[in-house]
Amino acid sequence: MRRIAIVGAGQAGLQLALGLQAKGYTVTLATNRSADQVRAGKVMSSQCMFNSALQTERDLGLNLWEEHCPAVEGIGLSVPAADRPGERALHWSARLERYAQAVDQRLKMPAWMDLFVQRGGELQLLDVGVAELEALTARHDLVLLAAGKGEVVNLFERDAERSRFSQPQRALALTYVHGMAPMAPYSRVAFNLIPGVGEYFVFPALTLSGPCEIMVFEGVPGGPMDCWGDVQTPQQHLARSLELVQRFAPWEAERCRQVQLTDAGGVLAGRFTPMVRKPVLTLPSGRQVFGMADALVVNDPITGQGSNNAAKCSQVYLQAILDHGDQAFTPAWMAQTFERYWAYAGQVVAWTNSLLTPPPAHVLELLGAASQCQSLAALISNAFDDPRGFQPWWFDADACQALIAHHLRLAA
Repeated sequence: MRRIAIVGAGQAGLQLALGLQAKGYTVTLATNRSADQVRAGKVMSSQCMFNSALQTERDLGLNLWEEHCPAVEGIGLSVPAADRPGERALHWSARLERYAQAVDQRLKMPAWMDLFVQRGGELQLLDVGVAELEALTARHDLVLLAAGKGEVVNLFERDAERSRFSQPQRALALTYVHGMAPMAPYSRVAFNLIPGVGEYFVFPALTLSGPCEIMVFEGVPGGPMDCWGDVQTPQQHLARSLELVQRFAPWEAERCRQVQLTDAGGVLAGRFTPMVRKPVLTLPSGRQVFGMADALVVNDPITGQGSNNAAKCSQVYLQAILDHGDQAFTPAWMAQTFERYWAYAGQVVAWTNSLLTPPPAHVLELLGAASQCQSLAALISNAFDDPRGFQPWWFDADACQALIAHHLRLAA
């Protein structure tokens, strides 16, 4: 059976490694942290996964936390009123057709790493650079890079045509908490859009110490939500989080009266530039490395698509490898496989990028109409599971107007 190496033990790399193992492939997994180090470390993402991404895990028998993780049953949107402090100009919510879930990667990834080793996989703990990639490509039929962070990912060339931004569009922060009052009558991603300031959203999840809520802050660079540089301790991070909620989304502050951090590692702050990289890296030896998931497609978390993209990329790559049989993994095959993934991910990127800039008039009208029409709210909410569903009406003013008119007629 063919030998495949994967660099990176995140959602995409581990899911692909375990999927290949199940089909009899010999797999080497290289990562710079052990399972115990991941468990003891800081949170890595917010990772809310919608149904179709969760299904890719179910299909491989990897949904080990489904019965224990709180369900995210809907999505809601609030926008503050510019002329009425503390009040909302816009508010709506809708149920998802199938629930979403968010499992702390400090819980998920170590368990998957342990499972990989139990199944006979070779796990190498090392920092991977060019020399290590050369060694891996010399003894494997295919080497994939699934690590979205670190110096090695920058070896892949930026795709200027597909990369809209050249600098970070948000200052990002995560806060994992216990004790937040639940949403009623159903749990949801509570998304708060504060024009000119940024976004705050919060949703239930499962962490090392049980059910929790994840608070996500997305601040416009230089604005009042870009305020994490002087925070030095986890408790200061929590205090700053609560200050921001009280200031910009006070209707959410009522839920936060009893919150406390899940653990000292339950905070994160930083920023990165959304971009797309070209899928094939040619090493000095002439051998190739194939990138995947957020090593190539770096999406801002504003739409919560990162882990969803990773799972779906893993699914595309797994099927492409299985279909390829004993043929050589050429650069042409790599480029073709990435384009299969990009047919999906490119539309996710376009939608996500549209939310990082001031929305056009037709999108504002759409969001407003959703507060008057439940079927529109449900349409928007359920498109999070497969953002291709936002075409064409999210981007085309005429299509959007026709969609609004159609749903308002149905409502009437």
